[in-house]
Amino acid sequence: RSNFSGETLGTSICSSSSSASGNLPLRVICKESRIGKRPVEVPKSVNVVLQGPNLSVKGPLGELTRYYPREVSLTRDESGRIVVTRALETRRARQMHGLFRTLTDNMVVGVSQGFEKKLQMVGVGYRATVEPTEIILNVGFSHPVKIKIPDGISVKVEENTRITVSGRDKCAVGQFAAIIRSWRPPEPYKGKGIKYADEVIRRKEGKAGKKK
Repeated sequence: RSNFSGETLGTSICSSSSSASGNLPLRVICKESRIGKRPVEVPKSVNVVLQGPNLSVKGPLGELTRYYPREVSLTRDESGRIVVTRALETRRARQMHGLFRTLTDNMVVGVSQGFEKKLQMVGVGYRATVEPTEIILNVGFSHPVKIKIPDGISVKVEENTRITVSGRDKCAVGQFAAIIRSWRPPEPYKGKGIKYADEVIRRKEGKAGKKK
């Protein structure tokens, strides 16, 4: 197990007692995360509140909050950008650095612009309708499928087969779109089912009749 020994020019130097052969000491260079070291731009329409390990961002589309573990810390630079840094020099901290920088950027983008996922229904008789609190799918079952729409998520249906899921929380938008798709995933022979708008289905050739 390697131990942290120092830093030079934004690069951590980790060393262990011996190499695999047991003769020479092993020195491992732990580079700074390319994603983690990039500051998060904050638009003028977004209000950011930092309270210890808690971050709250509020914008035109709503408010999001997140708790940050002790491995990472948040600060704001002179221009108002959010800077995510490692508070510890451990493997877990290095893993979390880029992750929480991306989550922070998603929060800022979510409350200012929002996220959306588009799905396409393919199949004879397949259609969807939206009620005030749920979406109703007709996808070949003997009964319609009713799915409750979570808070903070909006669903729009166009031409009865195009579904758009939008919201400020990227994780919630992706999760709800995946739930809708899971009721009838696209099959590889005729392509029937519910697929993402940009999804490419690898088609399979069906059984061919015996040649005479």
